[in-house]
Amino acid sequence: MFKKIEFPSENVLLRGRLYTPESKSGKLPVIIMAHGYSCTIEGMVADRYAEVFCSNGFAVLLYDHHSFGVSDGEPRQQTNNWIQARGYRDAIDYVMSLPETDPLKIGLWGDSMSGAEVIVVAAIDHRVKAVIAQVPACGDTLPSPDAEGRLFASIRETFLHGDVSGTPETTFGPMPVVSFDQETFPSMLLPLTAYRWFIEYGGRYNTKWKNRVTHVDPAVPTRFNSVLCIPHIRSALFMIVAFDDEMEGASSVVARSAFEAAPEPKQLLEVDGGHFGVIHYPGPLFDQASEAQVKFLNAHLR
Repeated sequence: MFKKIEFPSENVLLRGRLYTPESKSGKLPVIIMAHGYSCTIEGMVADRYAEVFCSNGFAVLLYDHHSFGVSDGEPRQQTNNWIQARGYRDAIDYVMSLPETDPLKIGLWGDSMSGAEVIVVAAIDHRVKAVIAQVPACGDTLPSPDAEGRLFASIRETFLHGDVSGTPETTFGPMPVVSFDQETFPSMLLPLTAYRWFIEYGGRYNTKWKNRVTHVDPAVPTRFNSVLCIPHIRSALFMIVAFDDEMEGASSVVARSAFEAAPEPKQLLEVDGGHFGVIHYPGPLFDQASEAQVKFLNAHLR
């Protein structure tokens, strides 16, 4: 169902899978996917979404972020929104070069941290025609108003040309991703639901997930912010928001406000199950989310 691929990004090689339907004619619409915070493509449910999209006639590029899983990058296990967003951009360059994919029908998919990243990428890179953002980590508070678009222009400039490397002052960790005991072993992600999900899925054989992460928040003129970017999207948008998202950095209120600021065409699906409900597989929320996403892609990427 897939073949292994690699493409350059930020002076390293990112690696993953290219899924193509068994029966195909002509160039295929393509979905570019990367998982959320610290996750990998092997067995942590993004691959299940990729299988659903492929079985419905879409090509899918699913890859590991810089310094995670099978992708290159040092130091290992380091998250950086800017670097990961540039990975999506470079994945777009890659799929546009493939003979089996349609360069005019490119969609992005992201979950949690990468759900916010695909919003930023789509606002800046108008080659994107459809965006799916699952429980996006849009922040806990709304940013200052940006009626004249100056803050967005600053984010765009940093994304395209800025120095986004970390310094000791802007690097946090290393720390466990999750922990069952915050007093004894503090972790980056605090909710018990996070611990349960990561240990269940990341702890499976050969996922290459590690319970360790460092986060870089570079000193740039305007911090990475999907809410400031979302009014500038020109693609169709599908957002999934949990009714009461328990994850720090993924406020349901902020995500809904971001959705309201997005231009049409757009679609919102609110779900039970908290931040991790749609990435339990098999399960009714996975089925609900994946079926709705296929309908959205059929409507906007065919």
